[in-house]
Amino acid sequence: MSAAVRTFILTISTVIRPTVVSGVLSPPTNVRLTSYDMNLLLVWDSPKGAASGLVYTTEYKGYSPGYSVGCVNISSLECDLTRLSSSISEYGKYTGRVRAQLGTQSSAWMESNQITLDQDSIISSPNVSLFSNGAAIEVSITDPVFTISALRKVYHSATYNITYWKDGQREQARSMSNIHQNRVVLSDLDPWTVYCVQVQINIEWSLNPSKPNTAVCESTTTEAPWVAAMVTFGIVAVTVALLVVAVVYRKPITHVLCPKDLLPPHFKKYLLAKPNSSMYLAMCNSRQPDEIYDQVIFIAGGRTVEEGQPLEASGRSCSKQPDSTETDT
Repeated sequence: MSAAVRTFILTISTVIRPTVVSGVLSPPTNVRLTSYDMNLLLVWDSPKGAASGLVYTTEYKGYSPGYSVGCVNISSLECDLTRLSSSISEYGKYTGRVRAQLGTQSSAWMESNQITLDQDSIISSPNVSLFSNGAAIEVSITDPVFTISALRKVYHSATYNITYWKDGQREQARSMSNIHQNRVVLSDLDPWTVYCVQVQINIEWSLNPSKPNTAVCESTTTEAPWVAAMVTFGIVAVTVALLVVAVVYRKPITHVLCPKDLLPPHFKKYLLAKPNSSMYLAMCNSRQPDEIYDQVIFIAGGRTVEEGQPLEASGRSCSKQPDSTETDT
């Protein structure tokens, strides 16, 4: 075989196959062990010039001397070790490693850094809700959900740093530090003003305190809801009291509103005196007008029924129509 042919074959092999060092696959690069909200995640980069079909196997170890099996023959570039084992402890120290595989070939193991979960785990920002309470705002804080355990079980002395400011005046923000309660009332606020709030979880021995949440805003009003409730209660109480008094003392109240005292004689004489108006006297002395009327006669069944005589006397029903041969008299 000529030298040119051998050079061509070696060039093609280099292009279509992953990088090989002494007959072994090149290992993954940038292997690192991370933790976010108490998970244990092993992440790496693929070898330079890796061929398609390359898979990876991971392992990890804690306090025990040997490695435990993690993800096997996966094509992704990360492995969540907390999903595989219930033995992961929130206070443990862990190291991971990964190797690449292609068919029967395997790369060397590449080891990651070592992390301690309760010191190195990155804590996400808390969830913050605001509730307007008149001229004050109530801040409600919810801790992030951990993959292992809970924030208050791992960090017993965790506190909150609360920062708040008027909307559009971030440079004049005010702060409250080392707050242990997850419900806080901001009372030194102006009425009818929009305030924005951010909260950060602070842990003394953690290397990665949480990032503050995205600012949330709420507006104050003029008075607290309990003031309106008290006013309503007072109105109802007064109304009920007045009704009770009206029922219990109805007779004295009736006597006051409708007294039985007789009118003075001169009032009575004035009210009973006949009017002396000329029109009234003319109406009283005038003669009643004569009534003008005509006599009415009913014809029923050939007999004459005068006004005031019952129709039954004619021997016919009121609904009977007279014969066509009958004539009026």
